[in-house]
Amino acid sequence: MSSTPVGAGDNGGAELSWPLTTWQGWNRFATTDPVVPPQPGDPPRSTEERLAYHSSFVTIRTPAIHTLATQVRTLMILGRHQQTTARPSLIVTGPAAAGKTTALLNVGRTCHLAHTRKNPPPPGSAHAAVPAAYVLVPPGATAKTLITEFARYLGIPVTARMTQTQITEAVCHTYTQAGVQLVMIDEIHRLNPRTTTGAQTADLIKDLSERLPATFVYAGINVTDTPPCSPA
Repeated sequence: MSSTPVGAGDNGGAELSWPLTTWQGWNRFATTDPVVPPQPGDPPRSTEERLAYHSSFVTIRTPAIHTLATQVRTLMILGRHQQTTARPSLIVTGPAAAGKTTALLNVGRTCHLAHTRKNPPPPGSAHAAVPAAYVLVPPGATAKTLITEFARYLGIPVTARMTQTQITEAVCHTYTQAGVQLVMIDEIHRLNPRTTTGAQTADLIKDLSERLPATFVYAGINVTDTPPCSPA
């Protein structure tokens, strides 16, 4: 796969507009050094620099984040030898504003950087692996709108006339070719498998987890108390 995913073709200042739910946005997030506080002897920062620093919300690697990273790495190692069924997955849950997405993104960045350090592209190569994917469950998600989000992450062309099956086939092929090893699905509490639409969307995720050679990690608000995980 090209280091610039399908349909990218963007550069310059426009690059900053890519969201985390696209490869361009994720790659920029994962490879940009976290902001650091001013050091003794540094010149005073301008008001704009101070505002930018304080709005960046420096992430502290707490014991919870360390534990999550360890669990994800363990599941990814175990999953390498899982061929016949879905690989082990993990759910990150808790109340709103508890830091679930922050922890998820931190672990995803760690996975991304560790993979690229161990597997740098050959000198002069235009190809690079895509170790992690970050997808948000859209409000009122259907199976087709969710698989379209998966396609959007790698810039896979999708037309209105394509069926869900066609999009799914393109996603599975491209994600496998790109070497995606970690799939992070956020806002999973938006799914309600007790409805027909929700059940179809949950089935899609199950299908993807069985077909893609990747570890799936889900994040959502109080997921164990809501329909996706609670007893029927």
